[in-house]
Amino acid sequence: MEPQQHTRRWWILALLGLAQLMVVLDATIVNIALPSAQQDLGFSDDARQWIVTGYALAFGSLLLLGGRLGDMFGRKRTLIAGLLGFAVASALGGAAESFGMLVAARALQGVFGALLAPSALGLLTTTFTDRRERGKAFGIYGAIAGGGGAIGLLLGGILTEYLSWRWCLYVNLAFAVPAAIGALVLLTSTAHAVGTRIDIPGTLTASAGVFSLVFGFSRAESAGWGAPVTLGFLAAGLILLIAFVAIERRVKHPLLPLRVVADRNRGGAYLAAGLVAIGMFGVFLFLTYYLQQTLGFSPVETGLAFLPMVAGIMLTATTSTAKLLPRFGARPLIPTGMALAAAGMLYLTGIGIDSTYAADVLPGLVVMGLGIGLVMAPAMNTATAGVDPKDAGVASAMVNTAQQVGGSIGTALLSSIAASAARSFDGPLPLAAVHSYTTAFAWAAAIFAASAIATALLLRSGAPAEAPAGAAVMAH
Repeated sequence: MEPQQHTRRWWILALLGLAQLMVVLDATIVNIALPSAQQDLGFSDDARQWIVTGYALAFGSLLLLGGRLGDMFGRKRTLIAGLLGFAVASALGGAAESFGMLVAARALQGVFGALLAPSALGLLTTTFTDRRERGKAFGIYGAIAGGGGAIGLLLGGILTEYLSWRWCLYVNLAFAVPAAIGALVLLTSTAHAVGTRIDIPGTLTASAGVFSLVFGFSRAESAGWGAPVTLGFLAAGLILLIAFVAIERRVKHPLLPLRVVADRNRGGAYLAAGLVAIGMFGVFLFLTYYLQQTLGFSPVETGLAFLPMVAGIMLTATTSTAKLLPRFGARPLIPTGMALAAAGMLYLTGIGIDSTYAADVLPGLVVMGLGIGLVMAPAMNTATAGVDPKDAGVASAMVNTAQQVGGSIGTALLSSIAASAARSFDGPLPLAAVHSYTTAFAWAAAIFAASAIATALLLRSGAPAEAPAGAAVMAH
């Protein structure tokens, strides 16, 4: 019989979707506002990347700690603290009168984002334990995760064009405050890992390792792959993460119990979440440039241009997890999604200086959206299926960490490939720009194709595991 407290689960899904949308929006909404913010606050082109990187560094490096804190102290508490902290940081950023204040506010957003993102996904995992309902819930959540970035471009365009760049930060209050009130009303708080201590060595090595990787990839974009600072931070990141694994094998209360990632299906799902993020950034970054600088779209028109992709994501994210995943498991779905995304990206390599949106961009976007939806939602579901409730927060944090590191790799790798292609092109600047975009798209297509093969080999056949007995409680 359905537990009485479980009756509010669909309202809880709406609340968690709102929190997730805010975090995902923030990855792209500020990008649209950057030129206006730069003009207003007077900082250089070189400094501009820190407004994006400041958020990514804090968010990526603290996610595992945020997930474990939710497991220990109750995800209701960490979700509300994350939401309110994010709102305060956004208000500070919106009111920023200097470059330093804006970067600090963005880093603070990342800190609180690292607290709320794993709490939201962990709550979803423990709230929906029935396989059929879980499929519907993760489909909706996965659609938000996959399509939120494109919605951020549209919302950022509207706010920047009609109000001010500052509203790209202030708008978070409209998400965070209602979500925090909803969390207070709807959720119960249960701390699972009672008596567990924070794994200090694990926390320090994991946070420093992810920070070094993300920073190294960020520097590669501006300083180059052979620069000592790039190589130094990437090497430090790898060494620290190897040390982290060694520590987790020995400590009594590990930050990330290795049983969470040792499962083949979960490992494959984390890999899929990271790889799809690498390719996705190619679409958002270079297609935004192409639509605005080559086809002459306004920021709002650019945002609207991505909506068919969002529709594709929503269609496959909701149907795949509700109908297909419970019957067939992740193995047929995720590699097929990667292959579709590769096909969509390959189509976009045909764009030129005289191309039209309807004939040369739209079909590729729709196919890519269908593919990404087929990857994102099943990967999120599979990554957290069958996890012990006391590990749900840290298992969820691993999904977010994979996406964040994947996004950083994608931005740095594809940006440097595009820049190199533009430099080596012998011809007018507009043609060189388009050549750089199509080169990046070709590489992104290759990454998606390789990802299809890797996930097909790694994922197991068969339906996902049921949640552990006793996990069917409303929220933790």
